[in-house]
Amino acid sequence: MAVEFKLPDLGEGIHEAEIISLKVKEGDYVKEDDILMEVETDKAMVEIPSPYEGTVSKVHIEEGQTVTVGSVMFSFEQKGAKTAAKPAEKQVEAAAPAATRTATRTQTNAETHARPAAGNGNGQTAVHDRNRPVPAAPSVRRLARELSIDLHNVNGSGKGGRVLKEDVRAFATGALESSMSASHFQIEEQVSLKSKYGDSTAGGELAPLSSQAPELPDFTKFGAVERVPLRSIRRKIANNMMQSWTRIPHVTHFDEADVTALTYLIEEHDERFRQQNSGARLTITSLAVKAVVSALKKYPQFNASLDERTGEIIFKKYFNIGIAVATERGLIVPVIHNADQKSLPEIAMELKDIAEKTRSGKIELDRLQGGTFTITNIGAIGGTSMVPMINYPEAAILGMARAAEKPVVIEDEIDIGVILPLALSFDHRLADGAEAAYFVQHIVRLLSDPFHFVLEA
Repeated sequence: MAVEFKLPDLGEGIHEAEIISLKVKEGDYVKEDDILMEVETDKAMVEIPSPYEGTVSKVHIEEGQTVTVGSVMFSFEQKGAKTAAKPAEKQVEAAAPAATRTATRTQTNAETHARPAAGNGNGQTAVHDRNRPVPAAPSVRRLARELSIDLHNVNGSGKGGRVLKEDVRAFATGALESSMSASHFQIEEQVSLKSKYGDSTAGGELAPLSSQAPELPDFTKFGAVERVPLRSIRRKIANNMMQSWTRIPHVTHFDEADVTALTYLIEEHDERFRQQNSGARLTITSLAVKAVVSALKKYPQFNASLDERTGEIIFKKYFNIGIAVATERGLIVPVIHNADQKSLPEIAMELKDIAEKTRSGKIELDRLQGGTFTITNIGAIGGTSMVPMINYPEAAILGMARAAEKPVVIEDEIDIGVILPLALSFDHRLADGAEAAYFVQHIVRLLSDPFHFVLEA
């Protein structure tokens, strides 16, 4: 029996991916969960496993091509396929059933950016007890993790409500419509561009970044040039930066923290800390995460978002701290979820984990979502200051430059201190300059005095 495999939904707000490498070719025999290809979305590198066992009869894509969710990737020839599996396979193959499913989006204080709930085929929405374990095989759970799907939202078609792989794939296809509607700003821009320029994403071509962009001069008159497509993560960064700068009135507040005592403390305990915490280091960044959470609790306007459509401020009761990580493919912001509930060693170990996975392109998609505030640290590179851009739709971002020894005055005497430059960019619609100064001063006080840090952070 011939079946087609389409690119599934790879996460909230992801509508296309670039084919980085193909792991199979026509005529290859593959088993379920064998890796078919490696793709790069605007958030991360993702390995796509095979949903079928059989022979690859046709490869519809090529390396370097940009494809949209729902595009046919491979055709398979299966022998002796079970009849019971056909309806589920048709759900994956056909785009029409996805339009008939309904999806709901819930957001609680404990759950952020929840996945849409898949419909059950009759127009109703699946509702499950989240405290009840979901019956599913390990391979099914692995597939759900790779697609960032919460199994509690998936209707199981197996015996006793057991969730099968076909159910997860069908959910991924059905959730696409809801996921796309949630990212209304991006979708509206794409629709506008397509109506003017046509859908230029087919065949690996890219749509213009802006329909209002002025025409550039002919640079070839002055010398040789090279045009390189702006793709995947770098393209997403460009769109996000434009959206942030044009939608948010940025203001940046600067200050300095004397981290001399904290630096001595780190140097004294770093080796023992690393031995006790799987090689994770005690760093200024890990300490800053705790200090920021403490400040956010006192000044919640910096842990908020402005809903321009309703004119409401959304105060988030959870603290998910994004950490900007520089990679060869661009700046990526993985998230430490529920940072207020984690100890300093836990945060240090998670910082180490997300930095390594982000730079290698293996960071999980769910760890790139749900941020409420971002920290960016360029201290390892250099620089005395910076003006960081807010990670839309967040309200603020804290930038840290290199901590360096400088002359300081202590009790009328000149001494040498380790000074950390700080820069807070914030949404002036949600906070005033005085509030920003108080917010940064709270962080400065904690980083400057280990005793206060222990008491408050």
